[in-house]
Amino acid sequence: MKRTFAVAAVVTSLALAAAGGTALALADDEPDTGAARTARTVTAAEADTTDKADTTDKALATALAHTPGTAVAADREDDGRDAGAWEVDVVTADGTEYTVTVSPDSAEVLGAHLDGGDDDGREDLAALKGTSVDASEAARAVAVKGTVTDVELDDDGGTVAWSVETARSGAWTVDARTGEVAQDLDD
Repeated sequence: MKRTFAVAAVVTSLALAAAGGTALALADDEPDTGAARTARTVTAAEADTTDKADTTDKALATALAHTPGTAVAADREDDGRDAGAWEVDVVTADGTEYTVTVSPDSAEVLGAHLDGGDDDGREDLAALKGTSVDASEAARAVAVKGTVTDVELDDDGGTVAWSVETARSGAWTVDARTGEVAQDLDD
């Protein structure tokens, strides 16, 4: 009974926080006695940041599970028949680049095809050599600024960085070596 109450309280708190309010979550320190209870305020911003990062993470993970390699871009489609779906560019170890389309809920792969564009996947892999920040980490770093809609490797200008766009707060760059986040004022 006590465990059911604690689970219900946490679920209710998260639902309230996701709806934009502030929630109070109670947790039992001593589940058998219920003697000590602690309270923690969960703000809507904290819950929202997790959701914003999870969406991109799930899309990237789904694409990489389907086509193993290195994700070099993820773009949330905003129109056409794939509206809401993610298009993830994955470069395999041999430098071949694929585009994997992932459903809006990131639960399944809708399709995949060999990318016949001019981009050379080997150049992307070479640019990422010696870096420590991948596409997922770049998206998580910027998710505190807003909902991530696009992550793309940018190695122009000598610095390898991730260009990350959000729905409301614009474009950001994340240094692929240090993880430093800066607003991209050129866009």
